Amino acid sequence: MIKTRRLILLTLIACSLATSAVAEENNTVDKQAPTTSLLPVSSQTIPAPSQKPSEAASAQQSTSLGHVDLARIAAESETGKAGQAQIGDLKKKLQGQLETKRKQLDKQKVAIEAKLKTFTAAQREAKGKEFQKKVEEFQKFGLNAEKELQARQEEFGDKLFKAIEQASAELGKAKGLALVVIKRELLYLSNVVDAQDVTDEVIKRIDGKELKK
Repeated sequence: MIKTRRLILLTLIACSLATSAVAEENNTVDKQAPTTSLLPVSSQTIPAPSQKPSEAASAQQSTSLGHVDLARIAAESETGKAGQAQIGDLKKKLQGQLETKRKQLDKQKVAIEAKLKTFTAAQREAKGKEFQKKVEEFQKFGLNAEKELQARQEEFGDKLFKAIEQASAELGKAKGLALVVIKRELLYLSNVVDAQDVTDEVIKRIDGKELKK
């Protein structure tokens, strides 16, 4: 992300410096115009050749870049849908296991409370410690389930992002783009930057490669 931002900033700074340099050079020429001239009057009245539109246009060459919408790729690509479906299945499975353990714990609690009056002080203490241990085991299982789900999400995110990077690099070379960046990273674009949304093309490239595997 940081490298991408730096590249965008460098591109914009370069464009800004180029424009400023041209303006400064023009101002300098105007200020240094001599009040008298040794040339004949006829030579002084000859107008400078006007710049053709094509030459003026070429003076400011536009920079082409592409931008991609990560949310769309994750939601619309077959690769993204498959990964999210797997994560959804794992989440449902872990939630089911947690719910089963919670119900078992609730039943044990009710059973202990029903016999609590018949227990001696020592039995109450022993049952309390036993139940507390099961509660801690349940909490530990919940934390491990959360870590497992998070790890799977990160694994999927890394895999998808690498696929996006590779597809973007190939697409950028094929289309002659200077940069391919994340859409939400774009805060400002000058009028000399040609920005193209290449999300659909990146999705096609990612899904095409996945289907071939």
